[in-house]
Amino acid sequence: MKLAIGSDHAGFAYKEMLTHWLRDNGYEVKDFGTYSADSVDYPDFVHPVAEAITAGEFEQGILVCGSANGVAITANKHKGIRAAIAWQPELAELARQHNNANIICVPERFVTEEAARDIVSRFLNTAFEGGRHQNRVSKIDC
Repeated sequence: MKLAIGSDHAGFAYKEMLTHWLRDNGYEVKDFGTYSADSVDYPDFVHPVAEAITAGEFEQGILVCGSANGVAITANKHKGIRAAIAWQPELAELARQHNNANIICVPERFVTEEAARDIVSRFLNTAFEGGRHQNRVSKIDC
C-alpha cells in the first residue's frame, strides 16, 4: 500500500516515528514534510498530501499535528478527501467502516506513541463497509 504522510511542527516527532514504523512494516511511504520541529504553517504540508491522494498517487494518508484539527479542516477542503480525527483506535476503525475516510489525522499532543501506532494500524487494516454507508458518503461532496 502506498501512503502519504505529513505534519506540522507539532506533529513532527510522531510523523517521523510513524514513517519509520510503517516502512519497517512493509508500507511504501512518501513523507511530504515538515522536516524539522521548527514552526511552520500546516496547510503548506496538508495540501500536497490531499492533492496526491485525490490524484490517485497514494491510496491513503496520515496527517499529524498537535490537536489534529487544523490538518483535518484543511484536508477536508479538497473534493474527494474524507479526513477523520482519531484519538482512539476505535474512532479510526469507524472512520474507515462508516465514512470511508482516506486520511487519518492524529493529535500528537493527546495520544501516546503506542496509541498513535494503534490508531494508524486500525485505520489501515479496516475496510469500508459500503451498503447504507455508501449512500451517505456519496452525499458528502458538493
